[in-house]
Amino acid sequence: MAGGEAIAGDEPVLSLHQRILDDIESRILSGEWAPGHRIPFEHELTEYYNCSRMTVNKALTQLAKAGLIERKRKSGSFVSFPQSQAAILEIHDIKEEVAALGLPYRFELMKRWDRLSGPADAKLLDIPRHTPIVELLCRHHAGKRVFALEERIISLTAVPTAAETDFAENSPGPWLVACVPWSNAQHSIRAVAPTPDKAEMLGIAVGAPCLVIERQTWNTGQPVTHVRFTYPGDSHALVAKFTPSQG
Repeated sequence: MAGGEAIAGDEPVLSLHQRILDDIESRILSGEWAPGHRIPFEHELTEYYNCSRMTVNKALTQLAKAGLIERKRKSGSFVSFPQSQAAILEIHDIKEEVAALGLPYRFELMKRWDRLSGPADAKLLDIPRHTPIVELLCRHHAGKRVFALEERIISLTAVPTAAETDFAENSPGPWLVACVPWSNAQHSIRAVAPTPDKAEMLGIAVGAPCLVIERQTWNTGQPVTHVRFTYPGDSHALVAKFTPSQG
């Protein structure tokens, strides 16, 4: 069978619909079919199970509703990538997020600029104009997909050692947490449709929903860094935990 070896399973007590459902689900949940693996086409499943296309379609529709597969018009069906979760108020390591999904992680520094801040930078980072900064454009990969796009500026007034740091070898987020103390942070979260260039960098369609998390950190009142993470909206979720307030 295309897309993998023949699916096993011949429980006589199961309906064909349930057998197809159970066979595909077991391969996905066992990890035999990894995220991004193409499910055999409907006509292949119809031929293998000797059943109607309607029966196959019913099973695939149910798997898609459960979030186990993603159906793409003209391309077929694929095992869904698991959705990551991030705590809203934590400064987290994207590498750890990806590892929690059981996927290989890769960091990519796309561009670096060492320059003086302009009006937009001064507003974002709350610093005077013409302050020395480092600007970074990075991608975080999870398996074969882009997990997040990172756009960051770092104040060299607050972090002078960033000027000599090779961020191609050191992802800036964990490096800053390890090397620079911070006293407070501010987060903002919103849903956006990516621009064509960002959609291309993320490997998604123009207009596909994205989740943007922006964060600024300070150290005893001195601005340290401003970062904007853009995530494909179908692969990221935010989680917040609360306890009852006292008084």
